[in-house]
Parts: sequence; C-alpha cells; structure tokens
Amino acid sequence: MRPTSMFGEILPLSAFFIGFQLGGIFTAALAALAAATIAILLYWVLENRIPRFVVFSTLLSGLLTAAAISATEAMFIKIQPSLFSFFFAATLLGGLWRGKAMMKTFFGAQFRLTDQTWRLLSLRWGLFMLVAACANELVWRIADDADWVFFRVFIMAPATGLFMLAQLPLTLRGRLPESEDA
Repeated sequence: MRPTSMFGEILPLSAFFIGFQLGGIFTAALAALAAATIAILLYWVLENRIPRFVVFSTLLSGLLTAAAISATEAMFIKIQPSLFSFFFAATLLGGLWRGKAMMKTFFGAQFRLTDQTWRLLSLRWGLFMLVAACANELVWRIADDADWVFFRVFIMAPATGLFMLAQLPLTLRGRLPESEDA
C-alpha cells in the first residue's frame, strides 16, 4: 500500500472525528469532505493519479452531506457508510455473479495477482462490506450521534484495517511473477 493511500484513508476519518468533537455531526461531515478533497489533490500532486474509488466515495459523501445540511437531517450522514458499503458489496458480489472479479478492476494497476486471487478477494471484500453495511444500519438506528461516531471511528475503521491485514497472506500467495500476466 502506498503511504498516500493510507493517509488518504486516515485524513477524512480523523477530520470527521475532530469535526464532531468541535461542532457536531454536520461539522464532522463537512470536515471529512474537505479532508477527502485535500486527499484527492494530494494523490494528484504526489502520484500524478486520481483514484476512482476515492473520487466516487467523495462524490457520494458530498451529495449526502449537502442533502443532510439542506434538510438538517443527520440521517443522511449516518447512512453514507451503509450506502457506500452496500454499493461496494453489490458491485463486488454482482461482478462475481457475472464472472468478473471487480477487485481487479479497482486495484489491478496496483497489484499483479492471479485471477483466482482476485476472485477470492472480491468475494471476501464483498461479504465484509455487506456485514459492515448491516452493522452501520443497526448502530445508527439504536445509538446516539456520539456512540455512532465512536463506532465508525474506533470500531469499524480498525475492523476494516484488521480485515485488510487478514487478506495479506492471500494477496502475497497470489502474486504473479514480474514476467507473467494474469
């Protein structure tokens, strides 16, 4: 993983948490959106690339944040992780159903892996994202704003990081030699 990729994930989450502490959920959403936009600019400046995945999630976040602020309804902020996770799960699992490993589409430029590894990663991440979406839906409905923010920052973010690390052995075993194509 590139250092900017990790920074691009941590920056919006940190801004969200700090924004919530300073001004509540609407401030948090705006801070995260601003941080994500800065992360996209950093990708462009430092790596001369704009990751589609980050742009998509930032655009979705921007639309839902605008809806939340204009309607003064925090629910639009709280459902963002659910919508994103459901969409990603549907994309990954739907791609597998059609015979295509979508993880390769998203990350094929960064990793050279066997087709079987891409399929397994697509399945595992698709199922994880489905569980993450269901968990978010449950928590935002039963918890207050502070508890939901705690869940997002201190439970789901580390859980996602741990899940990613758990995929490392599969990813390392599935690497292609430099001279071979998938």
